[in-house]
Amino acid sequence: MSADLVIRGGLVVDGTGAPARRADVAVSGDRIEAVGELSSTGGPELDAEGCVVAPGFINVLSHAYETLQLDPRGLSDLYQGVTTEIFGEGRSMGPVTGRMTELVAAEPPQFGGRTSWPRLGDFLDGLEKAGVGLNIGSFVGAENLRMPFAGADDRPLTEDELSAACALLDEELADGALGVGSALIYSPGSYASTEELIAYARVLARHDALYISHIRGESDRLVEAVDELIRIARESSARAEIYHLKASGRPNWPLMGSVLGRVEQARAAGIEVTADVYPYEAGSTFLSAFIPPRFHAGGHGGLAARIADAGTRAEIKAAISDPRQDWENLYLGSGGADGILLLGDEAAGLKGRTLTEVSRARGDDDPLDTLLDLVAAQPKLMVAEFTASEADVRHALGHPWVSVCTDSEALAAEPPFTDSSIHPRTYGAFARVLGLYVREGVLTLEEAVRRMTSLPAENLRLVDRGVVRPGAFADLAVFVPEAVRDNATYLDPHRYADGMRHVLVNGRPAFRDGEPTGILAGQALRRRRG
Repeated sequence: MSADLVIRGGLVVDGTGAPARRADVAVSGDRIEAVGELSSTGGPELDAEGCVVAPGFINVLSHAYETLQLDPRGLSDLYQGVTTEIFGEGRSMGPVTGRMTELVAAEPPQFGGRTSWPRLGDFLDGLEKAGVGLNIGSFVGAENLRMPFAGADDRPLTEDELSAACALLDEELADGALGVGSALIYSPGSYASTEELIAYARVLARHDALYISHIRGESDRLVEAVDELIRIARESSARAEIYHLKASGRPNWPLMGSVLGRVEQARAAGIEVTADVYPYEAGSTFLSAFIPPRFHAGGHGGLAARIADAGTRAEIKAAISDPRQDWENLYLGSGGADGILLLGDEAAGLKGRTLTEVSRARGDDDPLDTLLDLVAAQPKLMVAEFTASEADVRHALGHPWVSVCTDSEALAAEPPFTDSSIHPRTYGAFARVLGLYVREGVLTLEEAVRRMTSLPAENLRLVDRGVVRPGAFADLAVFVPEAVRDNATYLDPHRYADGMRHVLVNGRPAFRDGEPTGILAGQALRRRRG
């Protein structure tokens, strides 16, 4: 055996859920050559004594498409053992064509990176060519299918437009896109009907690709929203997944059991439905999402004009305050302004302050006025909203078809990223499950690793990823299980996780002896059948 590298003396947890076993792992090129008791090759070795050797973790919901352009290392995820970032919730970096091109160009990017390419593959291949520390893959955003034709208009697609959208999707899937990702509480994605989504899903079924969705409601419409996703899967024969499954708002927490039961029933009937979670009580989104979708028609320009009009502004405030809602009211679900933590610039006086605190500092009589003014001025302002239940997260993780995500960027704990606050899940989601949840018995170590590796790899149809076996890609996380710990908090979020010793991406050490190496060995991944 002439391996390039041997990881010596670790406890292998192979990603399948099988019991851990002591073994060495030999790597040649970007693949695993052998697993077992291996003789010395005289070549380079990595010490894994006292460590677990596992497949690198797959972040099924990442928003690192801009931050990796600015800093390709992806350190907040790398410190957690993540080796693969998956994009495409609602919108993807491509294909951006037709009417969508102008609309995207008019939007300010959140971090300053490029946000549109004519084809999805152009973005992925470009990022790989420039050098990226982690593997990357993407769904086609459902918005990328309707916006070339309908723009930001609140209307159904015509028959010809829907046919053209499906043809565009077919081309992207043939190029290896992972499926379609929708985000049905945000405009213009929320303007898509169930029938439109079923049409996309039928194309997905022909390619064995995945429909994955931020469902239409996570609060009092949660059950109906899950039923919609199951219907899409049933009528199209496509596989489907629920992004960041949660029940938002204390009155809705008891719904989680009903939702999990519905998915179990669907699975028993042969409908392939899965889900993912991040292990926190707070979600995070744009503050603009706290405004009903109907006021977003025409994009941010249309919304800003409505906020500036006194009569329409009063109408928006009344709609947000009305508990009789037909939309995902995050404001009421958060318990009002006290439950909304702003994640904006420190210089602007927003970082780590609640909406109530900012409203008082501004001297506003109504925090909804503060909300509207902030949205008009900063359309990409992020917040954390405290709506979910820790008990529900643990309940969901009790089901073997639930994987893990960050639903966030991949950042370095350095300027300019530290100039703004962020949700602690960015630095801690995987470490929290692998550390705290394993130690508290929510999952066994072997099962926690499976949820982060082979389960998402199989759902995404990423062949030879997510397992430790000869012939698989050498994406590997080597960690001290007792030391794995998430350190990020809501008020001090830019803190790396502890516990990783080495991380290999495609056979090359991106993280060695507890420190990043700067090696950029990530690849652009495509869906294919094994």
